[in-house]
Amino acid sequence: MTIRNRIALQFSLIVASILIVFSVLIFFVSATYRREEFYDRLKNKARTTVRFLIEVKEVDRELLKIIDRNTLTAMIDEKVLVFDARNRLIYSSVDDQVIHYKTTLLDEVRQKKDVETFSGHNELIGLLYRQNGRDLVVLASAYDTFGKSKLENLQLTLGWGLLAGLSITIGLGIFFAGQSLQPISEINRQVSTITARNLEKRLDEGNRQDEIARLAMNFNNVLQRLHQAFEQQRSFVSHASHELRTPLAALKSEIQLGLRRTLTVDEHEEILQNLMLDTDRLIGLTNSLLFLARVMETSNQVPFEPVRTDDIVFLAKDELVSAKPTYRIEVDYDNIPDAETGTVVNGNEDLLKQVLLNLLDNACKYSPDHTALVRISTDDHNCRIVVRDRGIGMSEADLHRVFEPFYRAQNALGYEGFGIGLSISAKLIELHQGTLAVDSKLGEGSTFTVSLPHV
Repeated sequence: MTIRNRIALQFSLIVASILIVFSVLIFFVSATYRREEFYDRLKNKARTTVRFLIEVKEVDRELLKIIDRNTLTAMIDEKVLVFDARNRLIYSSVDDQVIHYKTTLLDEVRQKKDVETFSGHNELIGLLYRQNGRDLVVLASAYDTFGKSKLENLQLTLGWGLLAGLSITIGLGIFFAGQSLQPISEINRQVSTITARNLEKRLDEGNRQDEIARLAMNFNNVLQRLHQAFEQQRSFVSHASHELRTPLAALKSEIQLGLRRTLTVDEHEEILQNLMLDTDRLIGLTNSLLFLARVMETSNQVPFEPVRTDDIVFLAKDELVSAKPTYRIEVDYDNIPDAETGTVVNGNEDLLKQVLLNLLDNACKYSPDHTALVRISTDDHNCRIVVRDRGIGMSEADLHRVFEPFYRAQNALGYEGFGIGLSISAKLIELHQGTLAVDSKLGEGSTFTVSLPHV
């Protein structure tokens, strides 16, 4: 069953239940009011009859019968009976019918003084009338022709009204359910046209306020992330292929050169040195690719624990200087934390050290004096590590793409590297709920700022 039909059915059932309860309530109230009103009329007639019979001497029984037959015009099969204390019938408004009654009913009237019941299809009331020490029981019964006729008309009207109401409700339910779900149908139509080749397409977001519009907005956000992921994947494959092809081509060239003619020992040594350099470059690129892939695959499984960022800075400094003695790294504090936890963040020490190794290595590599300046500071919310160099810097265009995998600025192509380090660093900082920002001017150097929320 479609959602439209389900909504229409549920709406129809709710309205039908309301209409049925409303109709039954109206009929029940009307029937109760008719019965009570008719009982009142019977009581008034019974009292009038017995008063004429007992108190008015000028009215005899025959005249009273004539009066009874001409006053209950809206009733049929009407009877008025009066009994004395010995259950003897002393008056009957009809002479051509056999009167059937139960003495238990007379006793019940004497006990309760007022009884309302039924006699077949007729309503019947019993009254105890006392006058001058005499206890008389008056029974009056009749069939309410006019009241029952109105009740039947009301029942017929409610029945047809209920049927018409249900028909209109079902029709309107289907119509309005279709109208309400029309935007979803349009979204389904638009989604069906989106494939891996046109992820740049977006859904119509309508008024951007109701639930369906927010659904379209959220779906567009998902499409945007998927588009970015696909573009990054295409870029990754393209750049990785290009970067891998370069050292492989160099390796092949060196090998072909060595096989083309007989070489001297020095030439063999030169070729082997070149092969070693190309192999190291290939190994470095492969390790970088594997590390990037591992970070992207296991980003939600990295164990975090409280670590001191200043300790990580010094660990990265020692490791980098040990590997490249020509590099100089100056570390200082912009402000001394008030508490010992001022530089403590919740993170992974190895990953954060990799970020700082990348930033420090770039700062030293692109600076003429191979020097990186590091400043550590804290505030109420974040711990910041600023890495500054006096190197080649970047243009405005490069700043917007510097964190893309394999992207390298034009003025950095002459330096060793693959364009992966900053991309890895940005993903690792994002994994730690932090930010990595860059500020740079061409020819004046660059400043990278790592901000991490401390514990």
